[in-house]
Amino acid sequence: MRNMRKASVRELHINTSALVREAADGSVIVIERRGEPVAELRPISSSSGISKDAKEVIFASMKELWDRMPLTSDSTKTIAEDRDR
Repeated sequence: MRNMRKASVRELHINTSALVREAADGSVIVIERRGEPVAELRPISSSSGISKDAKEVIFASMKELWDRMPLTSDSTKTIAEDRDR
C-alpha cells in the first residue's frame, strides 16, 4: 500500500518540490484547506498495460518502417507529392 499523508495548502506552497518528489516516489499527499481535503498529489501510474518486451517489438517494427522511408531534406516537396497521390 502506498504511503498517504496530509499537507496544508501553505505547506504545499512552501515545500512544492519536496512534496512532488515524495509523490513521484509513490506517496499520495492529500492537500487540505482549513482542514478540508481539496486535492491529491499522487504519482502518475502507467496505464498502458504493455509489457517491456511488447514495447521492444513495437519499437523494432517502427524502426523498420522508419528505415524504409525515403530521405529528403525538403518537407514541402514531400507534402506536395503526398497531396498529389
